[in-house]
Amino acid sequence: MPAPIRTRAPLAVVVAALGLGLLYPLALSLGGAFVDPSGGVTLAHLRAVLADPSTLRGLGNSTLIAALTTALAAAIAMPLAAIGARCSFTGKGALSALVLVPLVLPPFVGAIGLRHVLGRMGALNALLGIDVDWLGDGGIGAIVVLQALSLYPVMYLNLSAAFANLDPSLEDAARCGGAGAWRRFRRVTLPMVRPGAFAGATIVFIWAFTELGTPLMLDFHETTAVQVFNGIREVEASRRPYALVAVMLACSVGFYALGKWALGRVPPAATAKASVTRAERRLTGWRALGAGALFAAVGGLACLPALGVVLASVTVPGQWYGTVLPAAFTGDHYVNALSHPLAAGSIRTSLGLSLAATALAVAVGYVAARILVRHRPRAAWALDALVMLPLAVPGIVLAFGYVAMSVRWPFWGEGAPLAAFASVLGADPSPFPFLVVAYAVRRLPYVARSVAAGLEQAGEDLEDAARVAGASAWRVQRRVVVPLVGAHLAAGALLAFSFSMLEVSDGLVLAQREAQFPVTKAIYSLYERLGDGPGIASAMGVWAMALLATALLGAGALLGRRMGAVFRG
Repeated sequence: MPAPIRTRAPLAVVVAALGLGLLYPLALSLGGAFVDPSGGVTLAHLRAVLADPSTLRGLGNSTLIAALTTALAAAIAMPLAAIGARCSFTGKGALSALVLVPLVLPPFVGAIGLRHVLGRMGALNALLGIDVDWLGDGGIGAIVVLQALSLYPVMYLNLSAAFANLDPSLEDAARCGGAGAWRRFRRVTLPMVRPGAFAGATIVFIWAFTELGTPLMLDFHETTAVQVFNGIREVEASRRPYALVAVMLACSVGFYALGKWALGRVPPAATAKASVTRAERRLTGWRALGAGALFAAVGGLACLPALGVVLASVTVPGQWYGTVLPAAFTGDHYVNALSHPLAAGSIRTSLGLSLAATALAVAVGYVAARILVRHRPRAAWALDALVMLPLAVPGIVLAFGYVAMSVRWPFWGEGAPLAAFASVLGADPSPFPFLVVAYAVRRLPYVARSVAAGLEQAGEDLEDAARVAGASAWRVQRRVVVPLVGAHLAAGALLAFSFSMLEVSDGLVLAQREAQFPVTKAIYSLYERLGDGPGIASAMGVWAMALLATALLGAGALLGRRMGAVFRG
């Protein structure tokens, strides 16, 4: 059936919002790669980019980083998920929370701590009494380790769900058939959890392939994302940045399709519900000790970058060099993080941007979730895909799309009506409207998923009763629906706000002037300065970790077991 009349206006609003905030910037990014100076269609820009040795090195490095990061994250997450979903042991609750700690530390911030720990004059070499360049000449190894330690929780959440939903009767049948433990895992368990592995691996791979902040913080510039970032200033005069973006997006889609073909096919048995509920196996003795040790070891390693950031935030400038721990401590960096003009200004900027973006994401996400759950229009699958699309679009690609939008009418050119309202480049840029929309679009899926979960749980009976009693549509929403899904709405808003505060790609690309820097770009700028700059940047990183941890704990308390679905692919 066509969507009811009462649904068409909200549906049009959602589609228009995502069309202008998501599809249009993407179309500009891609279209610019195929337009010649006369306005015709050409492949010359793509050929020129693909013939450039530096571009090919960037693509090769990005692909290698993404592949190694995904493999390492999977190697870390697979045993944790298999044990966590099937077994119980003493301390499992606390240790399971420990392995999720990296969710509160973006790789961008963790790079600060990693340099202090693994640098040539870092804590590890001082502890071991050796002189090893752990970061390597190019930094690829450090980037892979840091990103894997930050992103393996995404794999862990997806694999845990897959293992928990696995029908134990299939493994029992294989056991009765004489299959050993390894053969059962390889021939039965692994194919059944393959869709979950694909979901997590897709997010990790694309994230690592398009990551901008971590390579920048580790001074590694030969990746495609960094090359796009360095080409922003050329966007008016050159089509090279457009071609780079098109190549990056094409590679992301190609890798996704390859992964879908290799891992994403669902075995027929996986579509059926489990006939038997799995009971957790209680581990005791050395087995419990080994499981606990595995969780503790992974959690401890994952916390090393965070520990490095914390120590750097309390170190007197120049007093953590060639020693295991800082030689002198201070709390001044935390004070300066709230009073330094750049740091304090960036916090105010990010607060304003994030609040505005959260309000926009909540409004659009609530309407979208309600249409999908309550009204279910004919093209519900298309609307759902559109709402979730920001999770799959690389942040650097979308950010570049806003730059491309800013140099076109009505934002650019003589007599452009919105030139004073929003701009990225030029003599007097005003990037805030673009940043608000970018933040809102990137975090919209979190709000929509959270609200949809609440609506599915609430049911429609109370809404129907209110309508029968004569309540208007607005009154039903205000007095019935919103209170019912209030916890889920608050959780989605909390996640949208906290992740907007720590958004990397949009802030680095769209904010060109120091007075307009959000928190993440201020951290990057301060870390590059001498004196107390790195200390202030570290203190800001600790504030950021505290904010994100608080947000995740709050959202977890509100959503309960549904919390993991927000981060699953």
